[in-house]
Amino acid sequence: MRRLLVVVLGIVVNSALGQEIGEDKLGSWHMYFGTNQIAEKWSIHTEAQLRYFEQAKNFNQLLLRTGLNYHIDDNAIATVGYAYIKTDPTYFEAALIDLDEPASDNISENRIFEQFILKNKVWELLFEHRYRLEQRFITLENENSPFFDERVEHRARYRLQMTVPLTDIFFLNFYDEIFINLQNEAFDQNRLYAAVGLNVTHNLSVQAGYLKNHFRTVNYDRLQVAVFYNPDLRGLFNKK
Repeated sequence: MRRLLVVVLGIVVNSALGQEIGEDKLGSWHMYFGTNQIAEKWSIHTEAQLRYFEQAKNFNQLLLRTGLNYHIDDNAIATVGYAYIKTDPTYFEAALIDLDEPASDNISENRIFEQFILKNKVWELLFEHRYRLEQRFITLENENSPFFDERVEHRARYRLQMTVPLTDIFFLNFYDEIFINLQNEAFDQNRLYAAVGLNVTHNLSVQAGYLKNHFRTVNYDRLQVAVFYNPDLRGLFNKK
């Protein structure tokens, strides 16, 4: 009887904890990505993401990112850029930046990043290796909060992506990305992704997929909808 009581109590506690940190919610990410060519070797990266704890509701995070790309050749791109991230830590996800306790106020982050992308093809499979370093300037926005904190953190990321063409229009996309802290505990998070894609035009595509986001202590399930638009702006920039 005592063992049964312990088991039942454990199930109740785990269930309550799962609800408290939002682990039981199926959230959604709504994303836009652009590579805007401005010269033969140069392009501008543009990106916006809205992330929700639930399906298009219960705001989690806003991410805005831009960068300057240098195209070494068709298979290698070097980038430097900046991102602004605003996070609502209603659940404990944002506290995984290692604040001493879960925050109740919004967390803002200004981020500088350096990135290198290397592409290769094996049979009909398209592979992309993305290496990224990030310098993260993190602030708990409410200075009157007992949890107010400002810090600088450094992180490395590696993403292996595979695209499988099905037809000229449809394709599959898969990736796994590991995030490594360069201070404190090394493991930050891992993202595993699978999606179906549609080439609308030569420079416009959409993807709908599923993301498993694994942190040190919790896992999140997210549906993703992404739009990729890559206009060639060289004509605009070359106008006198």
